[in-house]
Formats: sequence, C-alpha cells, structure tokens
Amino acid sequence: MKFMLPLTLIASTLAIATIRHYDREKVLRVRPQDEKQVSIIKHLADTYLLDFWHPSSAHDVIPKMDVDFHVGEDQFQHIQDTLEKNDMQYEVLIYDLQEEIEKQFDVKDDFPGRHSYSKYNDWSKIAAWTQLMTEKRPELISHIEIGKTGENNPMYVLKVGKKSGQRRVIFMDCGIHAREWISPAFCQWFVYQAAKTYGKNKIMTKLLDRMNFYVLPVFNVDGYIWSWTKDRMWRKNRAKTSNPNCIGIDLNRNFNASWDSQLGTNNPCCEIYKGKAPESEKETKAVVNFIRSHIDSIEAYVSIHAFSQMLLFPYGYTEVPVPNNEELYKISRIATESLATLYETQYVYGPIATTIYPTSGSSVDWAYDMGIKRSFAFELRDKGRYGFLLPESQIKATCKETMLAVKSIAKYILKHPL
Repeated sequence: MKFMLPLTLIASTLAIATIRHYDREKVLRVRPQDEKQVSIIKHLADTYLLDFWHPSSAHDVIPKMDVDFHVGEDQFQHIQDTLEKNDMQYEVLIYDLQEEIEKQFDVKDDFPGRHSYSKYNDWSKIAAWTQLMTEKRPELISHIEIGKTGENNPMYVLKVGKKSGQRRVIFMDCGIHAREWISPAFCQWFVYQAAKTYGKNKIMTKLLDRMNFYVLPVFNVDGYIWSWTKDRMWRKNRAKTSNPNCIGIDLNRNFNASWDSQLGTNNPCCEIYKGKAPESEKETKAVVNFIRSHIDSIEAYVSIHAFSQMLLFPYGYTEVPVPNNEELYKISRIATESLATLYETQYVYGPIATTIYPTSGSSVDWAYDMGIKRSFAFELRDKGRYGFLLPESQIKATCKETMLAVKSIAKYILKHPL
C-alpha cells in the first residue's frame, strides 16, 4: 500500500522550500576615498552582482559616500580581501542577514492573524483593513480601486477627509519598493490616526475639514506580496522582462520624467531596471491615470520610502534647481524640525540629485513636472544599522514623528495656496 501525502501538505512544503534564506550573508558599509576606490567597488559590483542598499546602484557611487551593500556568504571573503588589499575603509553592519530578518519581528503578537499598527502587516491584512476603515468611518474615509497590478491584484486608494464640496488634495503613496516595509506601515498609521483624532486634535480636524488626502497604502502590491512569501529583500515589481532569469521593474524608474537618462537602468537584472518604456507597468499607469484625473485639485505629492532619514524634493534627474527651490527648502526645514521635536531624530533635506543620488524616471520628478509643485519623498528611519529591516519596535516612533512632518507640510499647503 502506497503512502500518499495530502496535496495541501505537498504544496505548503514546496512553498516553504522556495523561500529565499540569507544565512550568514552580510551587509557591508564601505567609504571610498577617491575615484580609484570607487572603480574597485564598481568592479566588485559587476563581478558579484552586489545588492546595493545605499545608493541604489553602483553607478551612483562617488568618493566620500557611505556605500551599503549586501554580499553572499561565499562572496564575503574575496570582497573583504579586496577591500583590505586596497586599504579601503569598511565595516560590517549586519553579520547574519537571515538572523536580522527574523529579529525584525520583535513585537509580541497579542492577537495572531489580526491587523496591527505596531507590527508589519502582509497584503491580505492590509487589503482587508482598507475595507474595514471605510466601514468604521464612512463619513471620513472612502475606498477607491484605481487599477490592477501586473498579477491582477487590486490597487486601493483611501480618500481621507470630509466628503462635501470641492477640496484641495494631497496625494501620498507608500511601498513603491517592496522591501521597504516601514513605508506601508506609515500609510496605515496615517489613515488610522487621521480618523481617530478628527474632532479631537485641532490641527487634524482643520486639515480634514478643508483638504482631502488620497492615500495609496501599497503601490507595489505584487512585489510586497513576494517580499512576504518568497524573498524578504525583493525590491521591484514582478513583471517579466526580456531576460527570463531576471524578473521585475523598478517602479520608481518607470515614470516619464527624463526616463532614459540614468546609467545602469537598462539592465533587466539590476535593481533599478526602468522597464521597456515609460509607464510600461500597470502599477505606474494606474497611479499616473488617477493623478492626471485629479490634477486640478492635487496641491502636493508625498512618496514614502526607506531608509536614510531624508526629506527630498525635485529634481533627481538634474542638478539644476527647480523654480520654487527656496520654498521647497523652507517647507522641508519646517517639516524636519517638527519631526525632530518628538525623539530628536535628525533628517537631512534637499534636492534628490545632490542630497542622496541622481535618479531618472522617479514619481516625485514626474509629479513636479505635471504641475504639482510641492512634491516630496521621505526616506524614513534609519541610517543603515537596520536598513530595510527596521524592527517592529520602532514602527510607532517612526510613524509618530513622520506624522508630525506630514501634518506640517499639509498645514503649509493650507496656508499658502498656489
């Protein structure tokens, strides 16, 4: 008599077997001192296809910059030997990446399976939460499906604010890069706190009485699901490319804003692959179409990322200052000062290209060029100790301080209509 495993057990066993593990893999920080050392990093990147955490690709590395990248266990010894042989400064930020991934879940789950604002939530919980929020506060929150992803998952926007009359609008998105989990956590926190404090907090009440916020909690739904089920460090979406071995497009290089100008974005195997054309991705197209259809009322665009503790504004594709550069500096200063009042968390602010690194095809630059002249990107905590693996124990603090910054931006928009 043959023994047969149930199909469900076989399927679950196979699913577990295909989860990517990062045992004994490391994250290094290197600080190249000159162009020769920069070229060594670029050579290592080409040889080992390094996973860059900061900046996002080898092409953006310059002297005196902190360069963080993840290396495999089998690569580490040779890379370490190369760095030491060339007298290059480096430190190991994370000694065992898999261990750090598991340690990220450091908040006790009092109600397993339920949505929580102090824990990271998978897509199924977030999707159910979007519906629940509209049921709890129908007078303040409505639920809009703006399109489908490449894998046919719905993209939900929550409209937050009083429903009557024409209103000024801030559009905010989170989770354009799958592995930046603190980003969707903030969008959920924002909606929850906005609804909870309306009628109690004077500032939030005024904002929601006079403005609407369109909040996209997870931009890159397919990639986010993959980061939970298959590969925690996944960044891009899950679209097929011209190379069958390399999946995914970086959605934040897929907007029609100097789309073809950045080196390194043509390779389907790199983390910043821009796609075959601007707005080639269903996710990008859904957001673009939604914003275009509301362009007359949108006065600010805010995109939430991680990590680096920065508040950035256009441009990324050129170092030429935008016409309202001084105003964007002023708003950023006000917002980062407000953020720092809670836990003294320090943010750097300025134009994308000169503050973090040059980019092309980014959503913030596209929004600005569409006429949304108050466009910003946050890079939330931290500065690299945990990187994309910010522990759950820091979610609340990160969200609370970021809330202060976003409210400051909104207050400025309210006071200074264009």
